[in-house]
Amino acid sequence: MMHTILLAILFCCLIVLGICAISVRNLFEAIILFGAYSYFAVLSYLALSAPDVAFTEAVIGVVSTAYFVTAWKELKKRRPKQHE
Repeated sequence: MMHTILLAILFCCLIVLGICAISVRNLFEAIILFGAYSYFAVLSYLALSAPDVAFTEAVIGVVSTAYFVTAWKELKKRRPKQHE
C-alpha cells in the first residue's frame, strides 16, 4: 500500500514538472525543471525496482543538464545587450 502511494506521488510530480518545464518562458527555469524531472524519473525507476534504468537516466540527466547549461551560457554571451 505504501509503495503504491509513493509511486502515485512520484508520478504526479513527474506530470507537474513536465507540464511546468514546457510552459515556462525563461530558458534557465526550463533547464532546472528538466533536471528536476530527470531526478524524479530516477526515483520512480528505483521505486519500480529498475536500478539499471535509473542509473542510465541519472547519467543521461546529468550530462544533458550540463550540456543545456553550457549552451544557455553561450546563448547568453552571444545575445546583444538590451537597453531598458
